[in-house]
Amino acid sequence: MTKTSKSTEITKKELNKVFWRSFQMEFSWNYERQMSLAYVYAMIPILKKLYPNKEDMSSALKRHLEFFNTTPHIVTLILGINAAMEQENAEDANFDVNTIDSIKTSLMGPLAGIGDSFFWGTLRLIATGVGTSLALQGNILGPLLFLVIFNVPHLLFRYFATGWGYKLGTGFLKKIQENGLMHSLTFGASIIGLMVVGGMTATMIDINIPIQIGSGENAVTVQSIFDDIVPHILNLGVFGAVFYLLKKEVKPLSVLLILAVVGILGSLIGLF
Repeated sequence: MTKTSKSTEITKKELNKVFWRSFQMEFSWNYERQMSLAYVYAMIPILKKLYPNKEDMSSALKRHLEFFNTTPHIVTLILGINAAMEQENAEDANFDVNTIDSIKTSLMGPLAGIGDSFFWGTLRLIATGVGTSLALQGNILGPLLFLVIFNVPHLLFRYFATGWGYKLGTGFLKKIQENGLMHSLTFGASIIGLMVVGGMTATMIDINIPIQIGSGENAVTVQSIFDDIVPHILNLGVFGAVFYLLKKEVKPLSVLLILAVVGILGSLIGLF
């Protein structure tokens, strides 16, 4: 690895820009790639510093336009790690760029679970409880305390996590580069990423075929037959069909329209 030059050295200035841009995570959310546009927007200050060449910049932008979704309050931790990885890529010609997306994919699921549980499931409820109790008494501090209790911790974490992620990424990458563990890291991150996708397939796709076969107590539904073969096998089948269409370069909007039409018609005729 080459020594960091001033042109590729990421400073507090760039990290602060990433922090401020991270607030866009839910403003440009879309069904195809969810937070991808906001993620690449937050990374632009880093990428501009690292890649003055137009082709390198274009590749980096495309790299961060892949599917991404996590709790917005903790996204800066992943942004910081990716910033460190992009710096390593700019300095080392032998750096495997696939690890950048692999790490991002493997972290977004587990961190989303932690972030949702703490910020949405715990901190927000505490803030709501305090704010509501005061608001019901006509106290103006009710809504104000709700905003303070919920926002101050998440703003502090979002700010400091940017630097934590960058420092963690830099030190961690140097160690694995020296020990030759990059291939193992890539392989492990890919496995975790596939596990996340598999979990999302089973829990986020909902298909139910209520058609019954037989009568009386012996009647069974088509859905139960499929679930007895492999639980959530229909979910997997739909995921496979969508993946196949996307691989055939069918436009995502067309895929969504197909799913909508099939779902509506299937519901009308009692299939779903």
